[in-house]
Amino acid sequence: MAAEIKQFVERRTRSRELIQKLVDARTDMLTLYGKLAENHPFDKDDDLKSIGKLLQDFCNSLIDYTAEAHFHLYKHFADNAERRQVVKEVAEQIYSRIAEITQTIVDFNDKYTKDTTSPEELEQDLSKLGEKLADRIELEDQLIDAFSNISSAATA
Repeated sequence: MAAEIKQFVERRTRSRELIQKLVDARTDMLTLYGKLAENHPFDKDDDLKSIGKLLQDFCNSLIDYTAEAHFHLYKHFADNAERRQVVKEVAEQIYSRIAEITQTIVDFNDKYTKDTTSPEELEQDLSKLGEKLADRIELEDQLIDAFSNISSAATA
C-alpha cells in the first residue's frame, strides 16, 4: 500500500513539473513577444536591424516553448505515462490543433532566422502568430485545467 501511494505521488509530482516547465517557457516567450511588439510599428528596414537581437531571442524562446510542450508534455502522453482518462481525453482533443499551431511557429522561426523579410511582413506575421499563440495557450490551459482538477480532487 505504501509503495502504491508513493508511486501515485511521484506520478502527480511529475505531471506538475511538466506543466510548470511549460508555463515557465510560455511566460518567457510571451515576455519577449511583448517586448518585440512594443517596437511596433515597423516602418523601415532600420527597424528590423535595431530589433535583430530581440527578434532572435524571441525566436529562440518560441522554439524552446514549443519543444517543451512537444518533447516533454506530449511525450508524457505518447509514452502512455498518463493514466487519468479525463486528462488523456483532453490531450487527444487538442493535440491535432496544437500540432497545426506548432507548424505555424516553426514556419515563423524559419522565416525570421534568415533575415530576409520586410518590416511590413514582420508586423503582419507577428500579428498572425499572436493569434495562433492565443489559440494554443487556450488549448494548453484546457489540459492544465484537466490536470489541476483531477489533482485537486485526488488530494481532497
